[in-house]
Formats: sequence, structure tokens, C-alpha cells
Amino acid sequence: MWVGVALLWALVRLLPWRWLVRLGEGVGRLLHPLARERRRIAETNIRLCFPELDEKARQRLVKDHFRAMGAALFETPFGWWATDEQLASLEHVEGLEHLQEALAQGKGVLLLSAHFTSLEICGRLILRHQPLAAMYRANQNPVVEYFFRRNRERHCTRAIRRDQAKEVIRTLRQGEVVWYAPDQAFKTRASVMVPFFGQLAATNPATSRLARITGAPVMPFFGYRLPGNQGYRLVIHPPLEDFPGETPEADATRINQVIEQAIREAPEQYFWTHRRFKYKKCWGLPDPYRSHLD
Repeated sequence: MWVGVALLWALVRLLPWRWLVRLGEGVGRLLHPLARERRRIAETNIRLCFPELDEKARQRLVKDHFRAMGAALFETPFGWWATDEQLASLEHVEGLEHLQEALAQGKGVLLLSAHFTSLEICGRLILRHQPLAAMYRANQNPVVEYFFRRNRERHCTRAIRRDQAKEVIRTLRQGEVVWYAPDQAFKTRASVMVPFFGQLAATNPATSRLARITGAPVMPFFGYRLPGNQGYRLVIHPPLEDFPGETPEADATRINQVIEQAIREAPEQYFWTHRRFKYKKCWGLPDPYRSHLD
């Protein structure tokens, strides 16, 4: 693992960004036939979320997704270790004025994202314009955990584990921005079962709770890798109106709808190899991945 990290560091230092992305896409093409379990998870997710696509279109989307994942293997460390000068030409930012106006209210901002393959580098790019704290999920691999946590702490004002709710509330009350992505499967007593692309999914209702406690506006923020190696499009949307609403379930459904709309902008770039619907069985529903795990 450490040898691999050292190799990535050397490549980031030696190769231009465009070469790194192309190299990563090539690695993704190789992984598509080899990573059988992950490929089947992606195939299941895409079949469930895009029933309107025929089999040929779904398989094409899976292949494009693996190319995007391969690119992420190299652009993520590039986002960690590149200089501001190297990053400056890659960004195309929209809606920064929305964030500045919301911060003027003095209640902080919940910057809502989702797990796109370009998540890390887009986070680094937005940090060039606005300091923020980043929530993260601890990784079981100690080497991966070390580098993700260390580099978020290096660039962000602080790195907050997703189970540190008090720290998030404190940061928002200090008028800061907290960047987080609540779109992965969530198994606790607090989770709610609401639709995601028409499929019931165990969903984190924390967005609603944090907004209610702190009064912080919730602002969707998504980043997309542009075609033709033109860089990244970063989009900051205006704050969600009338949020939070009447119930955590209604709010979680609304958040999922916002994320769905963002995914449709570049579906191949979403993290489809995550088992988003794996907790269906906890509600007495069939596990769509079971045949892949037997």
C-alpha cells in the first residue's frame, strides 16, 4: 500500500493533469472486466435506477463509470498534492455568489454534496475560493484513512468524522461552512427509508436535523468532470427554500431528489459501485445484491 502511495505521489509530481486522467481512464477500462463483484454492484444499481435504459445502454454506462473511477484514482491524489497554480486552470465555478450571500446571514452553511468520482478534487477546487470544514467517513484501511484524513485536515479548516454531530453544530454556529455528502447507505435507528431513483433506500436524515438545530441554510454543491479534459464544472445552487419541512422523511426525500437531479447531469461519474440499497432487508425487503454475495 505504501509503495502504491509513493508511486502515485511521483506520478502526480511528474505528469500533467490531462495525462493522469487519461492514464486513469485506461486503468478503469482494465478494471471493468477484472473487478467482477464491483461491476455487478454497478450493474444492479444502474438497472434499478435507470429502468428506462435498455441493456446495451446500461452496459455502456457501466463501462463509462469504470473509466470515471479509474480517473479518480489519479485525480484524487492530484487534488491533494497539486499546487494552487496547477489547479487554477481546471476550475469553472458557477454560483459562488449564492454561498457568499448565505454566509452573510451568520448562521454558517451546510454545503450538500454527493459521492461523485471527482468529489475530492472538486472539494480542493472550491477551497480555493471558500474555507470550509469537511465531514468524512472513517475508512477501515488505516493507510487510506491516514491519507484521506491528513489531506482534508491539511486543506480544510477541520476534518469532522460523520459521527461527530456536536462538532458539526459547533462549526455551523461559528458561522463556518460544513461540506458533506449524506447520500450513502445509512444503517442506524435514526435512518429513514425513502425513495432514491424510485427505490426505497436507507437514508441519513441528518441534513434536516442539523438545519433545524442551527438555522444554517442548506446549499447543494456538485462538481463534474468536463468532457475532453477541460477541467471541472463546480455548481453552487441557491439555498433550499422552506427547508427543513414538516418531517425528516419528507426532507430526506427532497434531498434525494436534489441528488438524483445532479446525478442525471453526469450519471457515469456517480459512485455506482457502492451498495446504496443494501439495507432493504432490514425493512423486510429483498436484498438486490444478494445473488452477487452468495
